[in-house]
Amino acid sequence: MMTFILFVVIFGVVVIAHEFGHFLLAKLNGIHVIEFAVGMGPTLVSTTIGETKYSLKLFPIGGACMFEGEDGQNVKESLMAEGSFSAAGVWSRIATVVAGPLFNFLLAFVIAFAMVNMADEFAIREPIVSQVTEDGAAAEAGLQAGDRILKLDGETVRLYQEIPLYLQTSYEPGAPISVECERDGNRYTMKVQPRLDEQTGTYMMGIMNSEFVEPKGLSVLPHTWYQIRYSVKATYKSLGKLLRGDVSRKDVAGPVGIAVNVVGKTYEAAKDYGWKSVLVSMLNITLMLTVNLGIINLLPLPALDGGRLIFMIVEVFRGKPVPPEKEGMVHFIGLIFFMALMVLVLFNDIRNVLPF
Repeated sequence: MMTFILFVVIFGVVVIAHEFGHFLLAKLNGIHVIEFAVGMGPTLVSTTIGETKYSLKLFPIGGACMFEGEDGQNVKESLMAEGSFSAAGVWSRIATVVAGPLFNFLLAFVIAFAMVNMADEFAIREPIVSQVTEDGAAAEAGLQAGDRILKLDGETVRLYQEIPLYLQTSYEPGAPISVECERDGNRYTMKVQPRLDEQTGTYMMGIMNSEFVEPKGLSVLPHTWYQIRYSVKATYKSLGKLLRGDVSRKDVAGPVGIAVNVVGKTYEAAKDYGWKSVLVSMLNITLMLTVNLGIINLLPLPALDGGRLIFMIVEVFRGKPVPPEKEGMVHFIGLIFFMALMVLVLFNDIRNVLPF
């Protein structure tokens, strides 16, 4: 039950932030919001205030902010109606669409800032080598305890967790990694040949880290950025692996998989250490999800915010909008595709969660 509650709260916060961004900018630009919905499926409860219906849906896995005259609905009437999405200026519509992902990133900043200020519970690890495995790849290359890793193959490293992230998402097996590090104020570059760990099936450099930092004063701000930056990198690198086909079905998770394998297992691991540990763990999951939602929604695909932006950018350059009924049809096809994808992901989650 606690897993379900935490899952609903986390998804609710992420979805509400996204939809509230659309809602707020729509209101500021004089666009009528027909419905502000949290969740999907049948309506559980709703109320109408002014022109807007506020709804809570049955399934806590999404949400919607629906505008008058959106996607070619009631085209002839909406084009003439004051306050409709279709009748608003192109830059007003662009601002309204961009606001959803933008508010996801604003939420990410708030969460990361809170986590960094709870450094007694949230371990911030700098990319400093605390220990080198004897006869390991790093030792063979000349890395020593106390070295600060600055770059991996030219990619800047700010947090220790970026090192395993690079090995899991960017490393090409068999190739050496160019590691730039700092030692006693001097910079060195060496080639490290990661080795496959048979037990975990992952490539490792043979280093360990126990260097933690507790930011104070203004140093909280760059560390807040480092946490957001890590979430962004993890998201787009994971998407890259998915597009390349480098992941198995067990590596892909939808709402059920996130609830059971991420929220549930994280809660079970953290609860013995007290409520602060649980809070920070859930904030960390929320941070990753809100960044994930923000980035995915900006992809230039039909039915997503990025797909809508493509049509508006075309409108800016051609001086007139794409016929609303045609744009609406494209987004409808995209919606059907994503609904089918959700069904496939749901079945995949069930296969991954259930013991068969």
